[in-house]
Amino acid sequence: MLRLACLALCLATPVAAADLPPPLDPHDFPRHPAAEVKLGQLLFYDPILSGSRTVSCATCHHPRFATGDGVSLGIGDGGTGLGPDRVADPDNPPEQRIPRNAPGLFNLGHPGVTVLFHDGRIEVDETRPGGLRTPLGQDMVAGFDSLLSAQTMFPVLSPDEMAGHYAENDVAQLVRQGRLTGPDGAWETIAARVAGIPEYAALFAEAYPEIAAGQPIGFTDISDAIAAFMSFEWRATNSAFDAALRGEAPLTGAAAEGMELFYGDAGCADCHAGPLMTDNAFHAMGAPQIGPGKAARFESHQQDTGRMRVTGAVDDAYAFRTPMLRNVTRTGPWGHAGAHSDLRAFLRDHADPATALDRYDDAPTLPRLENIAPDDWALDTPAERAAIAAAARPGRPLDAKDLDALLAFLESLTDPASLTGRLGIPEHVPSGLAIER
Repeated sequence: MLRLACLALCLATPVAAADLPPPLDPHDFPRHPAAEVKLGQLLFYDPILSGSRTVSCATCHHPRFATGDGVSLGIGDGGTGLGPDRVADPDNPPEQRIPRNAPGLFNLGHPGVTVLFHDGRIEVDETRPGGLRTPLGQDMVAGFDSLLSAQTMFPVLSPDEMAGHYAENDVAQLVRQGRLTGPDGAWETIAARVAGIPEYAALFAEAYPEIAAGQPIGFTDISDAIAAFMSFEWRATNSAFDAALRGEAPLTGAAAEGMELFYGDAGCADCHAGPLMTDNAFHAMGAPQIGPGKAARFESHQQDTGRMRVTGAVDDAYAFRTPMLRNVTRTGPWGHAGAHSDLRAFLRDHADPATALDRYDDAPTLPRLENIAPDDWALDTPAERAAIAAAARPGRPLDAKDLDALLAFLESLTDPASLTGRLGIPEHVPSGLAIER
């Protein structure tokens, strides 16, 4: 029946029915008990999970900024404030910006999402214990309910994001020592913090029968609850495009023209495929590199070779994960490093990647941060610019009319209910720590 609706839609536009994806079905998302979702909401906004107790998941993924942080590269531990107003804490300044742009959280709970992070360093792999491949390798603990659950807990191990640096707190010390998992590791240290708060202990017992029966609160329980909340809160299945796919109301005007381009000559759907609008794969798109890059502290470069850092394969150099596109007009800045603050400029460059760096004229949104490496290292290093350009896949230029149409189509991917969220920001969290609003 739904495909018949799509056929009716396609009679209203020149797009062939076979080129369009099936509708994104809300029933395909996992269902979670209300008690688990509510618990996850509190944990998501609670700074108790960070080493210094000052950073929550919401610091970099806030509904005010469409589940991002509104900047190209954010400031995690060592910052104060929210979004573009976040600045360095003079008593505990960060060592560098977070190396990659904070992605939006829409539809991450869908089972069709098989890779996460810009470089895909965590992904579904049924050959591994627990069914996941992660940077922890054989040290990765089992028991995570989903890929999203496992992903949510890696930021707490990052010195730049949530853990803090060196010896400034107990979690940072454990991370520095490489003690991440196990009874005395960073994850269980955070779990013990949470379990020691009576209100959380009661909420976990309500959400999980095994904890009510006496099983201690573990780190996977924390991450499972946060993932349940994220999947529920930011499910985006009711945009104008989704309504069109269901046959409720066809797209018209510039949005329809943009859809024809997207699924036709512009080739966008080659990568942004299927109901989720991603192929879960990695492509080199000539995106400008700004900021510290992904380098060890002892390295002097500021490269970010993307997927190649995970696989070691030269063919993966400068390739990054294809993002999903629901609410994309709200989730800027755009690109793995957030180098584009203007979506139109991003589309122009993204459509013709091999020559994108030669056209790059956007201004990244970067809060001021003193005493760090220059943000434009890669742009000012001819060899690095050439390497990024050489790896980029071919494309085709878009004229002004094409860009107008594509922007109109991308606007049709906006789902207002998911932007608002279903539960919103809690009034308080059990730790009593301040909530970012």
